Amino acid sequence: MRLVPTSLLAALLFVVSAMPGRAFSDAELIDGFMRTVFGSEYPTWGWQAAIVKKFAKPARVYVDDRSASRRGGEVVAFLRTLPRLIDGIKVFVVADPAAANFRIFVLDRADYRQVVSREVYGRTRSTYAPGKCLVRVVASQSGISRSDAAIVADEGEFLFRRCLVEEVLQGLGPVNDDVTLSKSVFNDRSPHATFTSFDRHILNMLYHPLVRPGMSKDQVRQVLPAVAADVRARLR
Repeated sequence: MRLVPTSLLAALLFVVSAMPGRAFSDAELIDGFMRTVFGSEYPTWGWQAAIVKKFAKPARVYVDDRSASRRGGEVVAFLRTLPRLIDGIKVFVVADPAAANFRIFVLDRADYRQVVSREVYGRTRSTYAPGKCLVRVVASQSGISRSDAAIVADEGEFLFRRCLVEEVLQGLGPVNDDVTLSKSVFNDRSPHATFTSFDRHILNMLYHPLVRPGMSKDQVRQVLPAVAADVRARLR
């Protein structure tokens, strides 16, 4: 038997559910878009929760692997699948943190609180570190200017994979979680730990040219029927 390299195998496992599956209705996709792109699971978002958030320029990602298990390579492998799965997005892995506008920390749990508090939120004390993993997105009317994610690597395979897929994708714009989305990783009660077909549709809708950074709910509702129909036809 020919063995598949570990990094390639990991990438295949992460995206296996992103392949087209059953057809979703336009209404399902529009509802999922509105629930994930608007709102936020953290109360610190303020007005940013009310606008469309997406990278208007390429996402330049630096993977800062501080985990004892050195799982950063699996993060890179997943990142490199995204341009072929999401039309309209450009994602580049960079070697210099100063060149990045999206930084991903791969951590052990013992370091999580300090890194999130001090390096993600810039606080002097290690007091604010919600969740089992986390992403912070800074956006304006012109698009996302900065994302930072923290992924825990030493608390089991499911949590690592779940955190990797969810936080990376949320760092691209759909930051909210919703318990009604049973087919999505953007639901902390769902069993998914892959880039699901439903979520692939949502990301392709977000990066559709008719959806612009800074749009309000009312503005985006006017274009979503055409966007959903186009994406659904392309991913069929």
